[in-house]
Parts: sequence; C-alpha cells; structure tokens
Amino acid sequence: MSPDSEPESAANPDLAAMRVGYAHQDPNPAVPEGNLGAESLRGGWYPLLRRWLDQARSSGIAEPNAMVLATVDAAGRPASRTVLCKGLSEDGLVFYTNYESNKARELAGFPYASVTFSWIAFAHQVTIRGSVSRVDPLVTEKYWHTRPRGSQLGAWASNQSSPIDSRAALEAQLAEVTARFADVDDVPVPPNWGGFLLRPDSVEFWQGRANRMHNRVKTTLTDGVWTAERLQP
Repeated sequence: MSPDSEPESAANPDLAAMRVGYAHQDPNPAVPEGNLGAESLRGGWYPLLRRWLDQARSSGIAEPNAMVLATVDAAGRPASRTVLCKGLSEDGLVFYTNYESNKARELAGFPYASVTFSWIAFAHQVTIRGSVSRVDPLVTEKYWHTRPRGSQLGAWASNQSSPIDSRAALEAQLAEVTARFADVDDVPVPPNWGGFLLRPDSVEFWQGRANRMHNRVKTTLTDGVWTAERLQP
C-alpha cells in the first residue's frame, strides 16, 4: 500500500455504516427462549430448532428451510452454497442433490459438513456441524415423489456442477428428457441423485441483541452425552 493510499475499509464508508442494532429484539418473557441461555436446550437441540423453523415458516418469509452448506475439498479449501433442508428430526437434517455434483464429491472425500440457517427477520441463526452420509434409497424414493414433475425433469436434465456452453444447450437437455418421459406417469429417480443426512455433533444457536451483546448457546455431543454452554458474542 502506498503512503497516499487509504485503507480498503475507508474506501467503503457505505458498507462500514451498515448496521442493525437489534434493540427491537428485547427478550419476550412469554417466549421460553426469549432470552436464550443454556437452559433453553434442556430438551435438546431439536425442539428449539423446530420451533425457530416453524416461526420462520409461519411468518411467510421466502424459503425458511434454506440453509448454507459448507464442505471442504481434498486440499482443505472450503466451499459454501445454499441448499434446502427437506428433512428434520432428532437424527439430523436431510438435503438432496446430484451425487456427482461438487458438493457430493467433496462429501465423499470428507464426510463432515456445516450448515447455517439465517433468519434475519427474527435475529435468529443456527449452525449445525456433523458427519454426513447418504440416506437409504427408499428415503430418497419417498421424497422424490413429492417433487413437482418439472423439478423431477430438471434433475434428469442437469449434470449438476458440470460446465455447459449456453443456456440454450441447457434448455435443449430439458427438452430431451421432457420428450423421453412424455408417456411416463411416474418419472423415476435418476441413478445419480439422492439425499444426504447430516447427523449433528455440534449445534449453536445465535440470538441478536443490542450493542452486539448477542446470545450464543452451543450444545455439543461428547461420548454420547449432549452438554450446553453459553458463548461470549
């Protein structure tokens, strides 16, 4: 940097000034987790995550089940992208993808991942880390038949993560599979498509508070036992 150069942060005063105070997120005594603490996780991570997800869904915000999935490649370089959570239980979280996609290849090489739900409207965020494995094909089959036909055809048409010359070429692939299955009532599951289950061993809940004094509570699985602790913001 030359003596006359400004620090990079000074060149972006608009970004530096962007700030949400979260003062409107004062604790609500009528809500059990209104002031999130370790005691909020006495029932485990699942009930609270379910409650926050249901709150986001009932509010009408777009795709409340969207979560950022982070994986690493063979060189340890991280990659992240948004996927949709399509299954949630005490066993973990399920999402679906092409098994030949970048994310699936990375999970095959290092079957551990992190996902983050971010519900800004409620000053809520949840990060879940854990091991990842493919779901049983019967689980995939059951979910597949809940998908709209257009989404099923799209899964057949796209060689996910592979380069393609143009949008027209992609549309041509969709036209080809649409014609191929035109007389088929039930489109079958592609052989290279299915679900992954992330089994949590760490779940962190974040709740925005004024002056950046946020609530952070993390529960961790160690030797088969879940323990919870508060973290400093």
